Amino acid sequence: MKKDFILFSIVFIFITGCAALAGYLYKQHFKANETVVSAYDSANTVLIIGGEQIIDEKPPVVSDGQVLLPFSTVKSHLDPYIWWDQTLKKVTITTEDRVIQMQTDSLDAYINNHPMELKFPATEIEGAVYIPINFLASFYKIRINYVSTTNVVMIDWEDTIHRIGYPVSTKSVVRKGRHIRYPILRQFQDSDLQSEASKMHIFEEYDKWYKVRTADGILGYKLKEEVVVKSIELARIPELVKRAPALPAGKINLVWDQMYQPTKAYLDWKAEEGIDILSPTWFQIANEKGDFINRADDQYVTWAHDNGYQVWALVANDFSNIDNTSSILNDGLKREYVIKQILAFSALYNLDGINIDFENMYKNDKEAFTQFVRELTPLLREQGLVVSVDVGIPDGSDTWSRCYDRKALGETVDYVCLMTYDQTWAGANQAGSTAELDWVEENLKKTLKEVPADKLLLGIPLYTRLWEETADESGKIKAKTGKALSMQAAVRLMEENNAVAQWDEKSAQYVVAYTRDDVTYKMWLENEHSVNYKSALAHKYNLAGTAAWSHNFANEKVWTVFAENLKNTTHYEEWRAKNITQPVMP
Repeated sequence: MKKDFILFSIVFIFITGCAALAGYLYKQHFKANETVVSAYDSANTVLIIGGEQIIDEKPPVVSDGQVLLPFSTVKSHLDPYIWWDQTLKKVTITTEDRVIQMQTDSLDAYINNHPMELKFPATEIEGAVYIPINFLASFYKIRINYVSTTNVVMIDWEDTIHRIGYPVSTKSVVRKGRHIRYPILRQFQDSDLQSEASKMHIFEEYDKWYKVRTADGILGYKLKEEVVVKSIELARIPELVKRAPALPAGKINLVWDQMYQPTKAYLDWKAEEGIDILSPTWFQIANEKGDFINRADDQYVTWAHDNGYQVWALVANDFSNIDNTSSILNDGLKREYVIKQILAFSALYNLDGINIDFENMYKNDKEAFTQFVRELTPLLREQGLVVSVDVGIPDGSDTWSRCYDRKALGETVDYVCLMTYDQTWAGANQAGSTAELDWVEENLKKTLKEVPADKLLLGIPLYTRLWEETADESGKIKAKTGKALSMQAAVRLMEENNAVAQWDEKSAQYVVAYTRDDVTYKMWLENEHSVNYKSALAHKYNLAGTAAWSHNFANEKVWTVFAENLKNTTHYEEWRAKNITQPVMP
C-alpha cells in the first residue's frame, strides 16, 4: 500500500508539473500580450521612409510646417550625389536636367546657375547642415507628410505602389513584432474602423503577418486575418500629381488682384459669391536672363482657399522692355529657366493655376511665344494646375494685338482671357470709353472665330479713366487722362463737382462731363450697370465666363451682379428680359 501511495504521489506531481508547464508554455506562447507601449521612445522627431524607421545621429527638425532633414540623412537615404561645400557653405543637388544650389541661411538659390528666391533656406543647426526637403520634393519625386500628434515625418517615393488595409474590428491591434506575445503599439477605436484614421500601408508580407504603417506613422506588425485589404495606392506628391481643381457650376469669374507691394488688405475682404478665381500679380520677369520678381504670399493662398477661391497666380513679362522679352522667347535655355521657376513656385505656394500675361511683344515673336506656352502647359497640367493666357483684341497694334496666335493658344491652354478694355487707352489724344459695349461685342465675335467659346473668358474692366479736355489757341480740343479711378473714386468726384451722369445706349455706360477752371472733365463710368451689360455677353455667346481687371477698382454691387448673372443658367433671352433694363441713375 505504501508503494501505491508513493506511485500515486509521483504521478500527481508529474501531472501537476505538466499542467504548470503547459500553463507556462501557454502563457509564454499562446496567450496574447495585452501590454500597450509607446512606438517611439525618443522625444525627437521620428523619420519614416517607406516602411523603415531611419535612425541617424541627427533627427529631422520641423519648423513653421516645413520639414528640415540633416544633410547626412538626405545623402544616405534620398540622394547619394548631394554635395556639401564646406568652404563655400553651399549645398548642390543634381538631377537629370537640373543643378540646384542653395547657400545656407540664404533665400537665394540657383537652378542651372540662374537665381531664384526660396521661402525656406538650407541652414546649419548645432553644427549640422539641414535641407528644406519640402522645396526639393518635386525634384526628388517624393511625398512628405508630417503628423504632429506622433511627431513623425513620413516620406514615400512617388512611383511606389502600396496595398492599403483596414482593421476588421477594435480587437485588431498593431504589435511590435510578429507574435502575439509582442506588446501592442496601436489599438483602434470603434470610430476608427474603415475611416482614414485606421488606414494602413502594407509593406511586407509574412506567413501570418503584415508589416504595416498606420496613418499616424506607427510601424508595426498585424495578423493577416485581422486586416481587410481594400485597395492599392500610388504614392504621389500632392503638389505635383493631382487633378485640376473642380470649378463651380455656371460660368466662372476670374478677378485679377493687383499686388505690386506687400499687403494684408485681403484679410479684411468679405467673401463674395461673384468671384471664383483670384489671380494675384505675383510673378514678373525682371531682366533679360529671365530672373523672377517674386511677390508671392503663402498666407494669401490659405486665406483664398478658406474662402472658396482658387488662386491662378499671374506671370508677366516686363511690359516696358520688349527686347528682353524677345531675347527670352527666342532662347530655349532661357525659356526653360523661366518654366522651371514657374513650376517651382507653383508647387511651393500650392497654386491652383497659372495666368500667363505677356504683353508688348514683337509681332515676329508670335510663334516663339506660342512655343513658350506649349512647352509650359503640359508641365503645369502634370502638376494639376489650370493654365490660362491673356490676349489682346484682334486687329490692334503689332505689339499689343498681332503678337498673339489666338487659335494656337486656344488649342493649347485651358482658358484664354480676352482683354476687351483700353478701347481708348491712357495715351490717346481723344477722350473716350474704356470699353463700349458695341466695341466689346465686335471684338468678342472676331475672337470666337479662333478660340472656342467654352475656353474664352471675356475681359471686363472695373476701372474708369478721368479725361481732361482743353482747347488750344486755334480751338482744337486736346485730351489727356490721369490714372485710372476706382468705382468709388469716380462717384466721389461726381459728388464733389455736382456732376450729373447721362445714360449712353451705345456704350451701355453712364457718361459724366463737368467743367472746372476752363477744363472739361469726362468719364465713361464702369460700374455695376456697365458690368451688367457686358457680363450678359457671356450668356449670349455661351462663354466659359469672364475675367475682371481688377479687384481694387470694384464696389460691392459689382460682385452681386457677377454672382447673379454668371450663375444663372436660363436661356439668354429669358435672362436678358429679366436683367437688362434701363439702369437707375447713380
